Amino acid sequence: MPLFEIETDAHIIITWADDERAATEVVRESYPGESATRITRRPRDSWVISKSALGITGALDPCSTARDCLAKAAGDKVHAIRLYMQQTGADLERSRKVIESNMVVGW
Repeated sequence: MPLFEIETDAHIIITWADDERAATEVVRESYPGESATRITRRPRDSWVISKSALGITGALDPCSTARDCLAKAAGDKVHAIRLYMQQTGADLERSRKVIESNMVVGW
């Protein structure tokens, strides 16, 4: 089954689907208020996201720190971002990216 990258105004969804029509159906079912603005069939069956593209760089292991902040915040994203900023000194944008990227991977 091919891997599709589906972009909406608010999300980028990575999913397996039989064809483009089935991939569009995933968006309709998951986010009924949104429509696909771009659908790309990926050439391989895996997906890689660069940490540097998300703003995660440096010697500090942001994943463990971010996951600790998410655990302390009981999954409350805004509170976790504040905790991350307090613990690391990172700015709001970087903290948001780190916390959100860890939420996506199921902290």
